[in-house]
Amino acid sequence: MLIREGREAYRRGDADAARRAYEQAAEESAGGEALEGLAKAIHLAGDYAEAMTTYERAYAAYRREAKLLDAARAARTLGWFRGSLVGDWAVYRGWVERARSLLLQASEGGNEHGWVLLAEARAGSDLEAQKRSYLAVIATARRYGDCDLECEALVCLGIMLVCSGFTDEGLVYMDAALAGVCAGDVEDLSVVEGVFCGLFHICDRTNDIVRAEQWLRAADDFVRSRKLGAVAGYCRAHYGGILIAAGRWAEAEQELLRAAQILSSSDFYLRGTAFCRLAELRMRQGRIEDAAELLAGLEYHEDAVRPLVGLHLARGETALARDLLERTLDGHHEDAVEGPLLALLVDVHIASGALEVATDVGDRLSDLARNQSSDFIKAVAALTRGKLCVATGGGDARACFHQALLLFARAQAPVDLARTRLELARALAWVSPDVAIAEATAALASFEELSARRDADETAALLRSLGGPARTGPKGRTALTKRETEVLELLGHGLTNVDIGARLFISPKTVEHHVGRILSKLGLRSRSHAAAFATRAAEPRPAEQ
Repeated sequence: MLIREGREAYRRGDADAARRAYEQAAEESAGGEALEGLAKAIHLAGDYAEAMTTYERAYAAYRREAKLLDAARAARTLGWFRGSLVGDWAVYRGWVERARSLLLQASEGGNEHGWVLLAEARAGSDLEAQKRSYLAVIATARRYGDCDLECEALVCLGIMLVCSGFTDEGLVYMDAALAGVCAGDVEDLSVVEGVFCGLFHICDRTNDIVRAEQWLRAADDFVRSRKLGAVAGYCRAHYGGILIAAGRWAEAEQELLRAAQILSSSDFYLRGTAFCRLAELRMRQGRIEDAAELLAGLEYHEDAVRPLVGLHLARGETALARDLLERTLDGHHEDAVEGPLLALLVDVHIASGALEVATDVGDRLSDLARNQSSDFIKAVAALTRGKLCVATGGGDARACFHQALLLFARAQAPVDLARTRLELARALAWVSPDVAIAEATAALASFEELSARRDADETAALLRSLGGPARTGPKGRTALTKRETEVLELLGHGLTNVDIGARLFISPKTVEHHVGRILSKLGLRSRSHAAAFATRAAEPRPAEQ
């Protein structure tokens, strides 16, 4: 009775009711079924650490009860937690092998055997062999009516194909997996999270904002009906990347800070994914120093390439930017990711005056874009062609920029749209100044709305040179920088340097430097005076009579 109550509560997304029912059932029997249900309820509530511990108890209970198939299921679920959420892939492989061993001991494999085949497919290295293995798993899942297994295999196959350059084919499988989730066919929360994580991961890497938005809208009813609020930190990091590209920077910052918090106990590489995305946001915001701090120690993380290149260029380190891009592209086979890196390399060569080499790289990017259906990649190629036309003095830069504007608008990429407007304004500055002023004014409005300080300052400088209606200096500058304002606010809450550093993901020593500058700028004698100042500043002003 209690088991049934817990199962029904779990299916309707009531984590508290499910937990109460399963806890009472576990107290009465301490059986594997009650403990596994309790682990699912805890997972639904978003407590990953306790969920893993409870799954371990469920596994031990199933072993005592000699329920080998159930124990195998608990083992492969524990493997998923250890690998996807903590980054302990050796432990993941150990649990998967334990699951396989239990299935071999059991007289029947059934759909559980399909989960072990799925783990083996993931571990493969030959594309065609892996594809055959995934398709075999999907066939097994359909034979046994296991929608959870089917959707998990579909999204894994889709990710593999997209990351191997077969973007369109891979997205077909991913769309099928997402349709299964949104239709309510998937029960296991780990599978639901895995499918959405796959969506965020691929849309982040391919800058496919449109697809992400469409599926999130389609999933809205499902998410609300299941009351799903917990999303793993790794998935949040990729979702943050999508939000950056979509120009929703406040939401992106919230997601990335939450991701970093969730991943605080995960392995360095998983944690680095969130830090790299946050560094990219800081670069776009013009917060160069903060980006540099976030990237410290992450020089060889695959997601650090773009923000690191931006950091090198901001510092005038053109040779370092070129070396990093060339090293990355030499070993790169993911067409969806290669496009933006090639565009950056063109920018580096133009900055160095190597126009012939820049043209060759631009041609490579154009060839890639012709074989892609992505509006974003085609827009990047068109923008790059426009830049090359301006740099070399040949071709129709204006037509290239107009094509890029159309495609970036279709791809829902407002930041890149504004940057294209800025490039168009530069190209037209001396041949059609009125049009240049209009384009630059539109770009400036977008940059200011996004709080993209460096881009806004650059655009305002162009407008001033054209005699346009630009502001006279960088907008929003106060005595304190944004980071110093954040530190001051936390001082007002009585936090120590260590606590502030943990909140802002900077070292206590850096916090100390910020505090010193705050005291100097505000003419305050001590951090206690700074805390009092922050408290007074946060108090609401009395209404005027």
